[in-house]
Amino acid sequence: MQIIIVGCGKVGCVLAKQLSKEKHNITVIDTEYNLVHTVSNSFDVMGIVGNGASNSVQSEADIEHTDLFIAVTGSDELNLLCCVIAKKAGNCSTIARVRNPVYITETDFIRQELGLSMIINPEFAAASEMARLLRFPRAIEIDTFAKGRVEMLRFKVPPHSQLHNMALKDCPSLLKSEVLICAVERKENIYIPSGTFIIQEGDILSIIATPRNSSDFFRKIHLETNQVKSAMIAGGGEISYYLAKLLIPMGIEVKIIEINKKRCNELSELLPEATILHGDASDESLLLEEHIELSESFVALTDIDEENIILSLYAKGKVKSKVVTKINHLNFDGLIHTLDLDSIIYPKHITTESIIQYVRAKNNSIGSNIETLYKLMDDRVEALEFAINDTTRITGIPLSQLNLKPNLLIGCIHRLGKAIIPGGQDVFQSGDTVIVVTTNTGLQDVHDILQN
Repeated sequence: MQIIIVGCGKVGCVLAKQLSKEKHNITVIDTEYNLVHTVSNSFDVMGIVGNGASNSVQSEADIEHTDLFIAVTGSDELNLLCCVIAKKAGNCSTIARVRNPVYITETDFIRQELGLSMIINPEFAAASEMARLLRFPRAIEIDTFAKGRVEMLRFKVPPHSQLHNMALKDCPSLLKSEVLICAVERKENIYIPSGTFIIQEGDILSIIATPRNSSDFFRKIHLETNQVKSAMIAGGGEISYYLAKLLIPMGIEVKIIEINKKRCNELSELLPEATILHGDASDESLLLEEHIELSESFVALTDIDEENIILSLYAKGKVKSKVVTKINHLNFDGLIHTLDLDSIIYPKHITTESIIQYVRAKNNSIGSNIETLYKLMDDRVEALEFAINDTTRITGIPLSQLNLKPNLLIGCIHRLGKAIIPGGQDVFQSGDTVIVVTTNTGLQDVHDILQN
């Protein structure tokens, strides 16, 4: 596919890197020469310095033959204008990043009226993921499939757990729970495990199940699953606003600490049910004065990654259930993961996952469509949900007879509202959605699960 990306910030860089890696023809546009130069040289893509909303600049980027136009500058309005011009000039698919809370209730209207293919709000998506974690604080990460009917949860096996030294094949009979352990992280290694794999304490397991079955599984291994009753949030930005709007209807008490007095006044009007405090969240005396030790969760959402990390490490020894850390920059992932933080949220990753999912679905027209895509464990694992249709060539064939690629697992078949943890005799049917977990990144179509 021929793709134009306007905006060479963090999201634009990640998109250029990933989409060029997947063999698409990429052109990036930005008004900053240094950014364009860095991206074009780093990822072997075309670069143009100019205003992405300019028709002449878009023509220089060959908008007439472009399949997909993506606008991810720092301005919502500029992104929308870029997409409108691109739609008129090239009649291509368009994606805009729109972050302002003013537009959150108007997203569908804007998308339909302007003819956009997709609008992405990374802050709201990040807040939604954080809210799921506070509902289920034992999980490190929660990803959803089948419109929320199936979940993939990551959690760490605690010391003295009954899972220690248990073989995967024995889990269903011993625990009598309908879950599938689909990936295991052990130190630097990642496994797509077979039935003979032996679980050890300290492993990070990824399980696939319905919300009810995952709750039942955690109860049987004696891990609390109750949602938190209170949340202290450091920083009063857009994600904090969205998160508070999600938590308050869940009955969770929200306390936000924000250093900017004007922003405090805004939040007080927008969130009358929340407690808004004017102060520096990195001030230990303030945190103690506000009884951080009585809060069941702490969410670090300042604009400074280093401050978020330090606050989270401090809060981990204070709060009862859950600490969530927002990280904006994508560097030093390896170092960050050695710090034993509870849950880390990358808003930029969420944005790029959604766009890459759309690109792969648009690029494929045979047999299936990608409904959902998550890039996990530092991009070394992908979890994909494929929709099966009438042209899929592997329907009706028992899974045991399919020549699947190594390091690939069929995690779940969702059929008519029911989640099936598949065995060897199960088959795909038209209308199913199928969840695949694999270290073979870049799958475009359900047929790609097969060995050549």
